[in-house]
Amino acid sequence: MGWLDRVGDQVDALTHARALQEASRSAESYVLLERVIRTTTDPAARADALVQRLSALINLGRTAEFTRAIEEASAAVRDLAEPYLHGHLNALAALAAHHQGALDRCVTHLVRAARALGAVEDPDRDTAWGWHDLAMAYSYLSFHGYALGAIERARQLGLTAGIPEETFAAPGIRLRNAVALDHNGDSDGCLRVLRDVAADLARFVRTGRASQLRPSSLAAYGYAAARQAALGDQVEADGDAEPARLISHGGDSARARDMRQLGQVCLAVAAGRPIEAVTRLDTIHVSTETLGAAEPARLRSIALARAGDHSAAHRADRLAFRLAAQRNDRLRDVYIDGIAARIDHEEMRREAARFEGEALTDPLTGLPNRRRLERYITAVVTRGERVVIGVCDLDGFKAVNTRHGHHSGDLVLQRIAGVINRVMRRGDFVARYGGDEFVVVLPDTGMSEAAEVARRIEAAVRLEDWESLVPGTPVGVSIGFAEVSGGSGLRDALSVAFEQADREMLRAKSRPRAS
Repeated sequence: MGWLDRVGDQVDALTHARALQEASRSAESYVLLERVIRTTTDPAARADALVQRLSALINLGRTAEFTRAIEEASAAVRDLAEPYLHGHLNALAALAAHHQGALDRCVTHLVRAARALGAVEDPDRDTAWGWHDLAMAYSYLSFHGYALGAIERARQLGLTAGIPEETFAAPGIRLRNAVALDHNGDSDGCLRVLRDVAADLARFVRTGRASQLRPSSLAAYGYAAARQAALGDQVEADGDAEPARLISHGGDSARARDMRQLGQVCLAVAAGRPIEAVTRLDTIHVSTETLGAAEPARLRSIALARAGDHSAAHRADRLAFRLAAQRNDRLRDVYIDGIAARIDHEEMRREAARFEGEALTDPLTGLPNRRRLERYITAVVTRGERVVIGVCDLDGFKAVNTRHGHHSGDLVLQRIAGVINRVMRRGDFVARYGGDEFVVVLPDTGMSEAAEVARRIEAAVRLEDWESLVPGTPVGVSIGFAEVSGGSGLRDALSVAFEQADREMLRAKSRPRAS
């Protein structure tokens, strides 16, 4: 079952809006989608219309409206558990962020889009279009390898859904790869890619499938051919495949308009009219995002070189190279800043965890402190488990501090903590309550078992070599246990149990010890 099969209202209108955008008639699609948004009460239909409307705005180049459109689409999609919709929205948001120059947001949306689209369990033609738009966003960001991988995913899903191969030919992706190579000084690499694009078009023409190409694809094929000719390659094409005719396609797409204007510059250079080409460059205005900020400067360099003004051509070429480098620097900064932000976040998380740990841990012994002890007992009792608590108080500790000092006293406390921990059973809880007092919690335990635990603790403390640590000062432990009763309120029950255990500990302390 595809996404639109789950939409309960105005499916025909939404399907028609898709077809209009595929035919580069985004202005008509926008009007239709606005009508759906105003009239539908179905959350799925509204969400789909808002996502499609964002696509139409991007195609139309209405940058000022991107932010609000993304916010409205995000609000509609947020509560719908549909990976395709989340993926497609993020792919479009990545394109919008790129056109707005917000590369950090663009990268974030790219990651979210890829994850969401990859999670679609039953991909259909809509999912294929989601991958197509993700490929376009990768391409505009100059992630050419990712773009080619995503468009191949779209092509495979499209074939399964009955979409012809040529629909996802996406020549614009390879075109941007080619001009990026040229901007960075690899004109031979640029020509190799452009020739591959031309071979693709020739194959579609030869097999009679050129008429099935999308208008935006035809415009990209036209610009690729014109750019190839501007670099000095002989381009043999006539009829419908002639570059001037191809670049006239693209409908109301802002990107197609840019390629149409730049394509005419390329054709003027190829026809031996370089001054005309320079004049055109002085009068046109194109988005820096369509083919990169360096493209007009690079075309100016090519035209000036053809006109024989090599000094001016060199200056223009240096500008093109600098603009391309600036773009690479921006991408680098996005990643460096992004990594730095992730490191800062991770350090803050670790720091918070450390402070949380310090707040619940006794710094001297490393045992849980009183606050953590109270949380633990509360949680156990709330679960309805039987609990026995024991209060352990050191014997002779005052003498240790008096004779050997507080540093030795700290060493005794640390060793006692280790001794008690060592003899406890699996699942028992030990905490330092304060001063020389420790508390043990024995879940799911009765008083007879608690008495056995007390004997083990007393024996272990008695057998420890205190003479080497605090000579002449024996150290022992007195222990009292009490069971927490669930008969009264939790806070009162804990208070009663602690008082009873403390009384039992004092009785134990007053009893004579075996020598």
